Amino acid sequence: MHLIKNISLIILVIGYMLAGINHFINPTAYYRIIPHYLPYPVVINMVAGAAEILLALLLIPTQTRPLAAYTIILMLIAFLPVHISMVSDAPLKLGKLTVTPLLAWIRLALQPLLMAWAWWYTKS
Repeated sequence: MHLIKNISLIILVIGYMLAGINHFINPTAYYRIIPHYLPYPVVINMVAGAAEILLALLLIPTQTRPLAAYTIILMLIAFLPVHISMVSDAPLKLGKLTVTPLLAWIRLALQPLLMAWAWWYTKS
């Protein structure tokens, strides 16, 4: 189980690192999914990307791992309006990706699983 948890942690770190970097490589895709009622989508996108990168790095040391994991859970909760909006706005084009209604629902349904994955690292 220890090996599985370590491999899973590496995947989680790489996933959040790549997701965070993508906010800066493809920012217009994120502007499109930030709910219209939120001001300053450029700033929101940059903060979200930087947070994902920082939290990925904070998952690495065992001392900061629980804090990073709890913060990831809070971030995923904060991102729920984005995923709910995607369901109602689908189909929509995000760069080269077309988010169909089914894909939007799958992304929304994955959020609790991502929260559980992060929660796994709140315990030593």
